[in-house]
Amino acid sequence: MLRETISGIEDQLKGNNSLDAGKKQELLSLVGELKKEVGVLAETHQEDARSIASFTETSVHEATRRERNEELLSHSLEGMKLSVRRFEISHPRLVGLVNTIGRTLWEIGI
Repeated sequence: MLRETISGIEDQLKGNNSLDAGKKQELLSLVGELKKEVGVLAETHQEDARSIASFTETSVHEATRRERNEELLSHSLEGMKLSVRRFEISHPRLVGLVNTIGRTLWEIGI
């Protein structure tokens, strides 16, 4: 399920024609790194890894939809941020990566 969610995020980004090519490539690269990091986390925290992937998927959807809803995007990004908060010490790279993805998604609509 985790791999399918991440693959879905990648497919969603690849199929989005309204994204700037540079931002699209940046996000695809970040999602590729996320795939590795949540894979490591899933070895010991499967449910948490799924939550992170799911909140990321929702955030990508909200940031890239045609009629962006700032409130929904804000809530999904907050969920994404909260889903990694408890891993700041044990998985700092994952937390930093999720924060970078969040910032990048927020900047898409600016």
